[in-house]
Amino acid sequence: MTTVLTIDQGTSGTKAIVVDGDGTLRGLSERPVRPRYLPGGGVEQDPEELLASVLDAGRAAVSAAGVPVDVVTIANQGETVLAWDPATGQPLSAMIVWQDRRADELCGALAEHKDTVAERTGLVLDPYFSAPKLAWLRRNVTREGVVTTSDCWLVHRLTGEFVTDATTASRSLVTDLKTVAWDGELLDLFGLGDERLPAIVSCDAVVGTTSAFGGSAAVGGLVVDQQAALIAENCLRPGEAKCTFGTGAFLLANTGTAATLSTAGLATSVAWQVRGETTYCVDGQVYTAASAVRWMEQLGYVTTAADLDTVAAPDAGGVIAVPALAGLGAPWWRPDATASVRGMTLSTTVGNLVTAILQGIAAQVAELGSAVARDLGRPLTRLRVDGGLTRCRTLMQSVADLMQTEIEVYPSAHATPLGAAALARMALDPGLSLADAIVGWRPTVAYTPQWSADRAADFRARWSAAAEAA
Repeated sequence: MTTVLTIDQGTSGTKAIVVDGDGTLRGLSERPVRPRYLPGGGVEQDPEELLASVLDAGRAAVSAAGVPVDVVTIANQGETVLAWDPATGQPLSAMIVWQDRRADELCGALAEHKDTVAERTGLVLDPYFSAPKLAWLRRNVTREGVVTTSDCWLVHRLTGEFVTDATTASRSLVTDLKTVAWDGELLDLFGLGDERLPAIVSCDAVVGTTSAFGGSAAVGGLVVDQQAALIAENCLRPGEAKCTFGTGAFLLANTGTAATLSTAGLATSVAWQVRGETTYCVDGQVYTAASAVRWMEQLGYVTTAADLDTVAAPDAGGVIAVPALAGLGAPWWRPDATASVRGMTLSTTVGNLVTAILQGIAAQVAELGSAVARDLGRPLTRLRVDGGLTRCRTLMQSVADLMQTEIEVYPSAHATPLGAAALARMALDPGLSLADAIVGWRPTVAYTPQWSADRAADFRARWSAAAEAA
């Protein structure tokens, strides 16, 4: 039975779990990572702090499990980048986090190429993706070393190899969507044509070995965190979708093995590449979900996220909030958007504001759901959800109400690492299918719409008007 150490390296923390082949949790450890939010839209992380969180969490999880692990896998942030020295592995810059908007001007200068970029990569020309950040590093920080996504650096520190996986590469704006290979013309467009680039490997590949967590173990099953959650939630058929509620909210829908571009303002990328076949997905992002809750904590509206349902009022009292605290993602792609609150009166309470902000997060998710429905040619019949904010009943009910869709809550807090663990099992067992590698599950709770379709449509129309104004 394969024992897997999965490292879920996220924006605000690193989680490590050790699981058996049947999904039994043997060890768990978490370490915080503290992003720095800078003027001008900058968001950075300390690479050494992040690496220490990976090593510490991984070693603690293995120690708690009390058993050696066969394979180590990493689920990564996807679009976070840094410069580093390939000879020593030492970082040459801070990590530039996926939320960072400082490459917006660079993208603006390339606006005439946006259609070409979209046709080749499936992505929108936006600083959310990794290539603009890599180019920004080269122009503003250092010309030394290599510039890569964070996963490549972490794998190098663990194994000495220089690789990235197909899902991460597909989030770059410089990878051909159909061939899943670096595109020389697009690299030149971003001024990255002379860069040393990592090899792109499939998600079921063994890429090396490491002894960083005890005895020697294989390293493989690499994947972006959101795609890992799509796998864990068993969204293996076209039209099946999930939304992860973390620092942001990320909705992904399986679109099958054809590299079909979105016509609804979503991004198309690789969902996974296994057994010689590539599966694709469309996705959209709400930039601030848990980060909006932390903002409410700073203002004193709530003490912790656990207080949301206690503080939230039964309704918003006519208040409409657009919590675009870091801009608006898909389908708007407006990093310059700002947050707004409308409809307040002297009778407005903190509870009304909390409810309005939660409804504002839900409204963005509902817009993503509608965009997915346009791409699929049919509405979503259900949405599977995971992440810490799924514990907030007010938010989950708002999502069900505004989407007019059943919401199924994933029973584990570890969707991302469990999805990556499935790929790691496939890496060690060439005869194992993806369906068989996934641990079966049933939702812990399901939410059905309590609002009428007319009420939901009316709210979304008023909310959309506020979003356009933002």
